[in-house]
Amino acid sequence: MQTHVNKNVDTFKAIMGSYPTGVTIITTEDAEGNPAGLTANSFVSVSIDPLLVLFCVDAKAGSLHAFKKAGRFAVHILAEDQNEVCWRFASREPNKFDDVEWSWSKRRLPVLPESLGLMECKTAQVVEAGDHTIFIGEVVHIEKTDKEPLLYFRRKVGSIPDSWFA
Repeated sequence: MQTHVNKNVDTFKAIMGSYPTGVTIITTEDAEGNPAGLTANSFVSVSIDPLLVLFCVDAKAGSLHAFKKAGRFAVHILAEDQNEVCWRFASREPNKFDDVEWSWSKRRLPVLPESLGLMECKTAQVVEAGDHTIFIGEVVHIEKTDKEPLLYFRRKVGSIPDSWFA
């Protein structure tokens, strides 16, 4: 039975890795007042009225507790030139904000400049689901720049291919 389960997991990972997505960095403030964050491609819009979004955090993520306690978070939709910061926040590096340009927003959230979009959210609902936690947030502040997105596909990130514009 174990072989069948492993095959399903491997197939599931192969399918999901072949599903192109955008890339986000989600940030918050931990209980000690320090910035916390991670890279996520498990981000989607949920509702227009009210404006709701969601993202998922692995139970093993070091910042999970911070997201659960903070009651708010910022979503950065990464721009095509943010490859380096994407991988930094995807790492297990404990000091992800070191050597990265960021500042505190008016809503006391760590924000990264130069993203395609920024949404600051208050946590509306937290749902435990398997080995992940789902955070649903209501957008309370939103900004957009005129940039192209960073895409994730088969464990790589990159720009929109030129052929898409032909």
